[in-house]
Amino acid sequence: MLTGVSLAVGVGEAANFAAYAFAPATLVTPLGALSVLVSAVLSSIFLNEQLNVHGKIGCILSILGSTVMVIHAPQEEEVSSLESMAEKLKDPGFIVFALCVLVSSLLLIFVAGPRYGQSNVLVYVLVCSAIGSLSVSCVKGLGIALKELFSGKPVLKEPLGWVLLVCLVICISIQINYLNKALDIFNTSVVTPIYYVLFTTAVMMCSAILFKEWQHMVLDNIIGSISGFLTIVSGIFLLHAFRDMPFTPNLLPLFLQPGRADPHPSWSSADRHQSCQHQPLLPSQDKGSQSAEEEEEEEEEK
Repeated sequence: MLTGVSLAVGVGEAANFAAYAFAPATLVTPLGALSVLVSAVLSSIFLNEQLNVHGKIGCILSILGSTVMVIHAPQEEEVSSLESMAEKLKDPGFIVFALCVLVSSLLLIFVAGPRYGQSNVLVYVLVCSAIGSLSVSCVKGLGIALKELFSGKPVLKEPLGWVLLVCLVICISIQINYLNKALDIFNTSVVTPIYYVLFTTAVMMCSAILFKEWQHMVLDNIIGSISGFLTIVSGIFLLHAFRDMPFTPNLLPLFLQPGRADPHPSWSSADRHQSCQHQPLLPSQDKGSQSAEEEEEEEEEK
C-alpha cells in the first residue's frame, strides 16, 4: 500500500516538474489547486469523508477559476538554453527580488519566528511561500537543462545546472521544514488556504520579474488571469475553511428552511369567508346589555 502511494506521489511530482519545464509558472502554480480538489473528491468516494455544500461549491469555483486562467494564460519569453537562463538570472530586477526574499526570510526565521511563530500563522507560512518562489525558478532552470540533456548537449559540464540543483535542494528543505512547523502548531484547514494564496502570489511575482510573463499581455487577459486566480482562491477557502462544519437546514434563513416557509401562516380565503359567516359581530353578552340599555331609554322617554 505504501509503495503504491509513494509511486503515485512520485509520478505526480514528476508530472509537475515537467509542467514547469514546458508551461509558464504563472499558469502551472495556480492549477495546483486542482490537486486539492481531486483529493477532496477521492476522499469522499473512497474514504467516506463527508463533502458538505461549502466543499462542493469550492470544487465548482476551483474548476471555473482554473478554466478562466487557462484561457487567459500569459506567454513567457522564450528561454530555450541554460545560457538564456543565465542571462535571465543576471537581470537586476530578479537580483533585487531574490535579495528581498532572502533578507525577509532570515528576519522571519530568526527575529519574528521565536516571538510570534507560536501565535501567528503567517510567520512560518510566509517563509515557505517566499522560499518556494525561488524553488520554482530553480525547477524551471533544471527543466531547461534536462531538455538540453535529452537533445544531446553536454549539460553536465555546465556549472549553472549543478548550482540550480543545489539551490533547489536547499529551498525545498527549508520549505518543507517550516511548512511542517506551521501544520504542527495550527489547523490544516487554516494553513492550507493561506499557504496556497501566499505561495501562488509569490511565484507569480517571481515569474513576472524573471520571465516577463505579463509584459506583452493585453488588458483582457490580465483581468481574466487575476479573476481566475481570485476565483480559485475563493474555492480553496470554501473547501478548507468549512470542511469540518456540518451543514444542516437550521443554518438556512427561515424562509428557506423546510416546514418553516411561513412562520406566521395566514388563513385561506375559504376559512376566512367561513369564519366571517359564523362568527357574530358582537358577543352575546354585549348584545344583551345593548338591548337592555335600549329598553331603559324607551321607558325614560315615556
